[in-house]
Amino acid sequence: MPVIVVGADTDLGAEVVAALVGRAGEVRAFVTDPGAGDAMRRLGVKVAVGDVSDGSHIAGAAHDCFAAVFDPLAAADARERAFAATADAVMRGWAGALRDAAVRRAIWLGDEVPAVIATAVAESVAVKRDDAAPAIVRRLDEMASLPSDGPGAGGWGG
Repeated sequence: MPVIVVGADTDLGAEVVAALVGRAGEVRAFVTDPGAGDAMRRLGVKVAVGDVSDGSHIAGAAHDCFAAVFDPLAAADARERAFAATADAVMRGWAGALRDAAVRRAIWLGDEVPAVIATAVAESVAVKRDDAAPAIVRRLDEMASLPSDGPGAGGWGG
C-alpha cells in the first residue's frame, strides 16, 4: 500500500524513506528541498516538492496513500512556510490533508501524536526519534492494523 513521508528532507525523514524503499508498495516523499528529492527519485521514490504548510498540495501528493509519516521538525525548522505562521497551523493543514486524501494511518516521528492529527485518521501512532525509528516505521507501515494495546507511554521506540 502506498505511504508518504512528509518532511522527507529532514535527516530522520530521509532515513525513514530509505528504510521504506524496497518494501511492497509505493513510497512517496514530500520535500521542500528539490535536491533532496532528486536523490530520492534515484531510489524509485515518487517525490512532490512544495511548501509543507500547503495542506492542499500535501493532500494531492497523499492521494490514495494508506499511511502518512510526519516529521514534525518540518513544521518548525528554518524552511519557508508561506501558508502557516506557526507549527500548530502547519499541523492543522496536515490534518486537513489527511482527511482530504482519506489517509487511514498517521505515523508521527515524536513522543506523542498531536490530537489534531490523531483525530484526522482511523489509526495513529508515535515513534520515538532515535536510531531505531526508521525500522520501526517500516514495521508499523507493514502491519494490517496497529495493535490495540499500543506501544505504551512515549510511543514506539528502541
